[in-house]
Amino acid sequence: MSTGVLISVEEYLSTSYRPDCDYVDGVVEERNFGERNHAELQMAVSAWLHNRRKELGIHVFPEQRVRVSRTRYRVPDVCVVAGGEPTEQVFTTPPFICIEILSPEDRMSRMQVRVDDYVAFGVPYVWILDPWSRKVWRCTAGGMFEVKELRTENPEIVVPVRDLFE
Repeated sequence: MSTGVLISVEEYLSTSYRPDCDYVDGVVEERNFGERNHAELQMAVSAWLHNRRKELGIHVFPEQRVRVSRTRYRVPDVCVVAGGEPTEQVFTTPPFICIEILSPEDRMSRMQVRVDDYVAFGVPYVWILDPWSRKVWRCTAGGMFEVKELRTENPEIVVPVRDLFE
């Protein structure tokens, strides 16, 4: 999953990866995705949120780089920012929601490291969606819980899971 070669933050930020990669403590890590089920669910959740962006007061960004610490950059499948539209090219302020969509190769133990990075950075909500099992998890500083609807507070967002998997 990683290149195994240590590079600087500056080199990571000045390099284009296709698809984009995470950067963890000097190592570039590839992200799992690229299959139709992943792409369809990423589009569905992005569209659901984007279509309601004005009423919810949010901005939706697929595959946006987020600096979660001085030596770690993550690229969630979808980021949601509440309030004003960010002007940064790489987010250094915690998004309101980071959404990760599982691929067949993903393991929850590896995903937990990503969730821990987001939560430690101050992201209030992390959503994990599995297109194969059609299960979803809501992660906060209080833990990870499988849920039937994805919900936030301030602003209140309620996403019925069935809407995403139709």
